[in-house]
Amino acid sequence: MTQVDVANLAAWVRGRAADRQRFIVGIAGPPGSGKSTIATRLSAELAAPIAPMDGYHLPNAVLDERGLRSVKGAPDTFDVDAFTSMLRAMREPRSVALPDFDRDVDEPRPGRIRVPADAPIVIVEGNYLLVWSEVADLIDAIGHVVVSRELRVSRLIARHVEFGKSPADAHDFVHGSDERNAALIDAARHRADYEIVT
Repeated sequence: MTQVDVANLAAWVRGRAADRQRFIVGIAGPPGSGKSTIATRLSAELAAPIAPMDGYHLPNAVLDERGLRSVKGAPDTFDVDAFTSMLRAMREPRSVALPDFDRDVDEPRPGRIRVPADAPIVIVEGNYLLVWSEVADLIDAIGHVVVSRELRVSRLIARHVEFGKSPADAHDFVHGSDERNAALIDAARHRADYEIVT
């Protein structure tokens, strides 16, 4: 599989997008792998909008109704149909509005991001881009972020503590739900078009 150093990722994307009216590039990987940081850096270098999967978390009220709040972040806690519809809309060169995710209130916020009609490159980032075939089929090239488990886990624990969990609860969540999700994501990494080496 092709490996692309994160420092050279923008040039790699430009080369593949050169003859396309719109090129959708994906950044996938397990929780804590650095997807959002890489997407933000790539966005700045390419002046490209980001379409984050996190905006498609189901609202907490829906998760509570379904008894899923304790595993928030698992595949069935996202609105994959809405995410797929957004990607289909973005295949055409038109303006598309999509939600972001507010970590302070732990909820998606509708219509906070706009992908302009004339954006030649769009960056999509999220955990399950390679897991959901209906999503993968709508993205031109998907990279999987390669990072050590130790670094990823330490980042996740720190993130959960930052947003309100006790250190003990953060440890349990990361080594439970987050690691189950990571195993599922890593099992699909062979479907990636390239690996992003950090």
